[in-house]
Amino acid sequence: MPQDTANKNLCKHTQEAQTFLVTKTKGMVYIHGTATKMSFFIENSQYPLIIDIGAHCSTVARNCLDNHFSNWEKQLFPTKAKSFKSASRKMPPIGIIIKEIIIPLRKGNIRLNPKIIVLDDAHTQGFLLGTDYQRIYGIDIHNSKNRHIAIGTNKEKRFFT
Repeated sequence: MPQDTANKNLCKHTQEAQTFLVTKTKGMVYIHGTATKMSFFIENSQYPLIIDIGAHCSTVARNCLDNHFSNWEKQLFPTKAKSFKSASRKMPPIGIIIKEIIIPLRKGNIRLNPKIIVLDDAHTQGFLLGTDYQRIYGIDIHNSKNRHIAIGTNKEKRFFT
């Protein structure tokens, strides 16, 4: 239901929001935006992970798999999708790969088993965890003065930065 924005409903007191970052150029706040980057483990080896709240699905570039895994093509499952759109361009999928990943936390590690779409022409340097598995595993990103990530249910969240 739309909000009623009539003047009678406006609050009488308004204050400026406090900023945590100082921008050097007016209107250029987007240059301070960074992806949530961290490390995770597959088969006892460490890899970069990007948790992207703007990505619908979890992906990895073919060249990343070529550089780190031998015979990964034998683990591929077919996909029905013809292409995915990212960075304002279409990218053809090669297939889907399932890898058990372990995210190290201060309170213990968390194991995920995401289905990751392998893209032929992606520019990411690691694995990208999209909102598909963020919702399944209850991953929340809290942007405040420091960035915090919570994983788990509402009853048992594990926080780390």
